[in-house]
Amino acid sequence: MLTDSALKVGADHLRRDAFLYVRQSSLRQVFENTESTKRQYALRERAVALGWPIERVHVIDSDLGLSGAQARDRDGFQHLVTEVALGHAGIVLGLEVSRLARNNADWHRLLELAAMSRTLILDEDGVYDPASFNDRLLLGLKGTMSEAELHILKSRLQGGILNKARRGELELPLPVGLVYDGAGRVVLDPDRQVRDSVAMLFAVFRDLGSASAVVRRLQIQEVMFPRRVRRGIGKGDLLWGTLDVSRALQILHNPRYAGAFAYGRTRIAFNAQLRPVQREVKQQDWPVLIRDAHEGYIDWAEFERNQHKLRQNLGFSAGERGSMPREGNALLQGRLLCGKCGCRMRVHYEKLSGQLRPYYCCTEEAVRRAGKPCQRVHGLAVDEAVAALLLQTVAPAAIEVALAVQDEIAQRIEQAGVRRQAQLERASYEAELARRRYAKVDPDNRLVADALEADWNQRLRELDHLKREHERQQQDEQAQLDAPARQRITELARDFPRVWNDSRTSALERKRMLAMLIEDVTLVAGTSIAVHVRWRGGRTQSLCVDKPRPIALIRKTPPDVVKLIDELLGSSTDTQVAARLNELGHRNWRGESFSQKKVIVVRVAYKLRSRFERLRERGMLTGDEMAQQLGVSTSTIHELGRQGLLARHLYGNNHRCLYEPPLGGQLIRGAGGRHGGRPARFIAAPSTT
Repeated sequence: MLTDSALKVGADHLRRDAFLYVRQSSLRQVFENTESTKRQYALRERAVALGWPIERVHVIDSDLGLSGAQARDRDGFQHLVTEVALGHAGIVLGLEVSRLARNNADWHRLLELAAMSRTLILDEDGVYDPASFNDRLLLGLKGTMSEAELHILKSRLQGGILNKARRGELELPLPVGLVYDGAGRVVLDPDRQVRDSVAMLFAVFRDLGSASAVVRRLQIQEVMFPRRVRRGIGKGDLLWGTLDVSRALQILHNPRYAGAFAYGRTRIAFNAQLRPVQREVKQQDWPVLIRDAHEGYIDWAEFERNQHKLRQNLGFSAGERGSMPREGNALLQGRLLCGKCGCRMRVHYEKLSGQLRPYYCCTEEAVRRAGKPCQRVHGLAVDEAVAALLLQTVAPAAIEVALAVQDEIAQRIEQAGVRRQAQLERASYEAELARRRYAKVDPDNRLVADALEADWNQRLRELDHLKREHERQQQDEQAQLDAPARQRITELARDFPRVWNDSRTSALERKRMLAMLIEDVTLVAGTSIAVHVRWRGGRTQSLCVDKPRPIALIRKTPPDVVKLIDELLGSSTDTQVAARLNELGHRNWRGESFSQKKVIVVRVAYKLRSRFERLRERGMLTGDEMAQQLGVSTSTIHELGRQGLLARHLYGNNHRCLYEPPLGGQLIRGAGGRHGGRPARFIAAPSTT
């Protein structure tokens, strides 16, 4: 065999280097299957026997502990392929084909490059020339068998795992709050604080129905939540910290808390970069689901209700009919259906006069099919109508609801106190444990003693901080349940409209109260808005709400006021018209009293003739025109008008007026006339009428 192999090695191959590729599939094999690794390194002697100097035999072992199913992330294999493609490799050595690749695509790519660069392949069985048809055919068969071997191994392992999972005996990592006992059975965590923390999470979600709301409440109450270290240093240790939304969702979606054994909830897929990612599998596609397999914190019915509620909370799922209340003053957010297409309507806010005004819009056609929105409805009028209907319906049961809420608050405060007390007990135990460790250490061993003393002091500081926070929380909570607070709650409960309209009642709380009573509301916008309310239980009611008038109509002056202004302008100035309107109690669209400027705006908008135009139509003359007719100066005309010797009519302020034309008469001058120093006198002729 060695002789046959040597016949394939030529001078051109020996001028290039030899590359030995070493790989094990996992780190465990690297540490335990040491003999296989030794056999691979021993192939260097085969290269030396074929004529390569030992210093030109390069060992590539950077892929130890990596699977050969894919070439991605195998830097050593990529380096080997590069050397072959560049023609630097005369021979590639591997213990067997499976060491180089267990994927036909990667294997045949290497063979193609080796054939083009005239590179030999060596394994335990011999030397092969990929440029030779027979050798390449044999190498291709070996690659196919290597890939098939990997598939068979995986199938056997997966079959055994699946068979054990179908019996519910497969040991899977358990979430916090569940542990395996000595017999391998799944039981609740023996740590009472851990059990109470998990149970409290499900209880709070049962009340609030939102993972984010659960996290906010626990943060307000400063309740710590447990978690266990899954891998690495400190594996299995219990740690306490703040709860975030992602962890809350993981717990709520995990069927193990409902006492069910589930296998296959996720699967491995590849993204656009060919990297493996986990994908969720729908519940109906889980390979194994065994209900009531062990003790849980909730039952299966509650678990399914939680899943339905979490799906509703997504808010944008097609066909869903509700969502959790969120920020914003739109009362019917998440409860509206379009009466034209049946899809959910969304909320759009616009800022008007410094306030956010809600609009209910159906954008299903525009978003999903690039069509036109079905309808858009102003939200304030609809909210007020539904709120009035709610107050009319729910008022008799207001006292019972308020008392139930008061009892719930008291129970919630009591539970939070129990949780904080458990945290204090744990912190006290850890401080005592640190003290005992410090007491047992040799005082002369200062390196250890100093570290233990620092740890003891840190535990004492944490205990002191928890005690102060516990006392502060107790004082705040007692203030919520003292006698005056209970009295205020009882008084408010006797008048449900006052509770609903109270400024301390947030929009979020109003939405929650409405969601408990109303299933959904359907809107149909036409000449008016048809509102169809479906109550919890199936009863329906219909309302008709007038559409809000456009701002142009709201700002429009009433016709009777315009007519009155037109009449008053015949004998009054703009200022006098404004005063008369205010005396009669008329106001503009903002409820403000009229002024001269407001009258002018109305007059111009409705094209009413001004007082000046009306007087001119009646033949009135300006001061300049009168002075020209009478042969006097304009100032003399104005002075005579102020003295009452000339009839004048105001059309603006006291300095803006028109004069009646003289019917007859003459201007009598003194001896000196205007030039003689004596004032002129105007003798009015007797009237002909």
